[in-house]
Amino acid sequence: MSPERPPTAAPAGSELNVYESAEARFEIAARRLGLEQGVYRYLKYPDREITIYIPVAMDNGHMEVFIGYRVLHSSVRGPGKGGIRFAPDVSLDEVRALAAWMTWKCAVVNIPFGGAKGGVICDPERLSRTELERLTRRYTAQLAEWFGPERDVPAPDIGTNEQTMAWVMDTYAMHVRQATTAVVTGKPLELGGSQGRKEATGRGLMICCEKAVAKLRMKRETCRVIVQGFGNVGSHAALLMHQTGFRVIGAADVHGGIYNDKGLDIPRLYDWVYGQGKSLAEFPGGGEKVSAQEILFRPCDILVPAATENQITAANARRLDCKILCEGANGPVTSQADPVIEEKEIFIVPDILGNAGGVTVSYFEWVQDRQGFFWRESEVNERLRDVMERSFDQVVQYAETHGTNNRIAAYILAIDRVARALKLRGFYA
Repeated sequence: MSPERPPTAAPAGSELNVYESAEARFEIAARRLGLEQGVYRYLKYPDREITIYIPVAMDNGHMEVFIGYRVLHSSVRGPGKGGIRFAPDVSLDEVRALAAWMTWKCAVVNIPFGGAKGGVICDPERLSRTELERLTRRYTAQLAEWFGPERDVPAPDIGTNEQTMAWVMDTYAMHVRQATTAVVTGKPLELGGSQGRKEATGRGLMICCEKAVAKLRMKRETCRVIVQGFGNVGSHAALLMHQTGFRVIGAADVHGGIYNDKGLDIPRLYDWVYGQGKSLAEFPGGGEKVSAQEILFRPCDILVPAATENQITAANARRLDCKILCEGANGPVTSQADPVIEEKEIFIVPDILGNAGGVTVSYFEWVQDRQGFFWRESEVNERLRDVMERSFDQVVQYAETHGTNNRIAAYILAIDRVARALKLRGFYA
């Protein structure tokens, strides 16, 4: 059930190695900034990487040992912030890349966090609820000295949810002998979670799409949208965009997708998947059945890849038929595909901007927990819109100022902010 050794990550030099993609974009932005060598080296490498081996008593009486990771990329601008991923293909390179992206993401939207990420090699669908709880609590216990509201603040990611975060919070509280709700975000409302957190990443994507449409002088009502990935991020992005007047013509998850150029009934589809627990690919709402990969290349105005990494590569990027590419997943486009997308003049909303709505509302949750005072959902959503709209405008301005695309502009903006904070703090010797 658990691997005896870490899975083989994409090899060095492979286009699918997400850490190399993250590094490649960092290199381009750092050169354009003229980043001095010492600062460059400081920001390139993580603060720390931790590998742990997690013994878990399984329901059948046997013991399994799972491999877990936690990487803190930077604490220059504040405590580490980043999710915990439970998935069979988690690797240290993936966690490294995700931690670095969190640093740049937090800096792009100008919230006072650094970047971190965690993961456990497991298949949560094959574990019982009690096994997941034991795994989560042991993972937390082994990292408790590194976690904390001013150190490193976890959140949900692929394979984890608000229940997982409740177990993390409770385990940490037992170790420090006091209730500490701000140690984790993405919690249930009853334990100090925030209104609007569940929809936050999808809402941030919707806001970025609205801004992109306005920038390109397109009309929302005539914009055709395809969303790849129908988990928490993609489903809420589709639902919110449908509610605000976009025409969602395609949606897909890991099992398959559905495409209808006349538009899908997204509220009905959402209920089919989440209300009735049925497969998206079997939705009887009218439309053509397509694979999760093929749906990326159907004609549309806005494409939202909100599934997993490496969906769009140098080998298939020329097949894209969209005007706006708004990234909901982390790293859905490889660095080697970037020149193709730029050549096709696709307006890109990069992941470190597009999906930053989640970490922004996580920041709001952290603030509310520390204050012991909670905001109305309308206030959360209003504050989120302010952050996303301002950040979008700043990225576009940087792109124009530096004569580059929006992705590299977002990296330049983020690296510049972290580098400035580092220089102000100075180097402890």
